Order: sequence, then structure tokens, then C-alpha cells
Amino acid sequence: MLKSRGIRLAHAVSRRSRARKHALVMRALAPTRATEVLDVGVADADPEGWPAANVLEERYPWPERITALGEHAGALFRERYPAIRYVQGDGLALPFADGAFDVAYSNAVVEHVGDAAAQRRFAAELLRVGRVVVITTPNRRCPVEVHTRLPLVHWLPHRASGPLLARLDPAAGRDLRPLGPRALRRLFPDAAVLVVARPLTLVAFASADPAEVARIERRLSARAATGGRAGAGV
Repeated sequence: MLKSRGIRLAHAVSRRSRARKHALVMRALAPTRATEVLDVGVADADPEGWPAANVLEERYPWPERITALGEHAGALFRERYPAIRYVQGDGLALPFADGAFDVAYSNAVVEHVGDAAAQRRFAAELLRVGRVVVITTPNRRCPVEVHTRLPLVHWLPHRASGPLLARLDPAAGRDLRPLGPRALRRLFPDAAVLVVARPLTLVAFASADPAEVARIERRLSARAATGGRAGAGV
């Protein structure tokens, strides 16, 4: 019973976090019906039976403008989101032309793609196809590892934490490599970057055009100036 209550509580916290994170992203980007969005790394079916994993698909007001990419065949995804174009592919080698999208978005995927070189390649591919990139990831500074819900284990060196996390959560695998704000920023050495850090989550906005990131920063600053807290609590 205690385990069941703990899981329900974790789900509730995660749902609230993802909802606030989505609100932050929408304020920052101010998309319109014409905005073309790529979502890289969508889930076919949430392993725990709840839809919060695909937060963009659940909440975006113009689903017909989303192209979603995942490694799976996507049968369940297509059934749940019939208005969204689904493409099976590799996030490290995106099957799209340069600049094909206004926004290239990825939610809680970069920590699973591999080592630092693979993470940089993942970020570079998003920058290649998107005018603006949004990457979210759990904040490594949070003392609780979000996949296993255990404290401090992700602060160990990867050679120790990798095998341990793989045993505790086989779905995460040995390539789970959480990022802090500085490491997330370093994924974009040749781009303008804004990293919004919250207790549970990091959100990076990046673009080859510094003016795009400056506009995002102004939107979030304006929200804060009028009494709102941009993504508070995420």
C-alpha cells in the first residue's frame, strides 16, 4: 500500500511538473497556428500507463502542426494522436532537411542518448533542423533521481551509477546520464543558449540566431515583471 501511494504521489508531482514546464515553453515560444514543431523522442505507450510522457502532444493546441519522431513503430502513438504525423527514426541522425522546422523540441530524452559526445550530436541535430531548439531534462542537482525515485544515486560517477541504475530501472539502461545546467549549456557550443533551471527540471532554449533567444528571454522576463513566475516550481 505504501509503495502504491508513493507511486501515485510521484505521478502527481510529475504531472504537475510537466504541466508547468509546458506552460513555460509556450510562454517562451509564443507559437501560432503556423508554427511547425518537431518533437524528438516521443513514447509509444507510457510504461506506467499514464499519458504525461508525451506532454506536447497532450497539450499543444495545434496537433496537426506537430511531427513526432520515435524509435518504435508508433502504432499506439498513431492511435492516440491521429492528427499528428509520426516518423520512425534516430534522434542522432534526423531524417529531415536543414531548417525544416520552426521549433525542434525534445522532452526528457537527452539524458538517455549516451555519453557526452552523443548528447552533443543529439543537440547538433536538433539545431540543424530547427530554427529554435527546446530541450528539457531532469535537473541533476535535484537530490532524487527521477526514474528510480532514489536519493543521491545519480550523483555517483557514471561508472558506478550506470550499472546500478540499469539494475534498478532496466528501461533507463546504462546510458542514463543526467545533466546539470552547465553541462546542458555546453551541448550548444556554437549557438545562443538560455537555460531555465528549476528544482526538478532544466529547460534549454537554443538557436543559431541570437535574436531568437533574446526574444525568448524578453518574453519570460516580461512575464516575471508582471507578477508571474516563469515556470515556477517545475
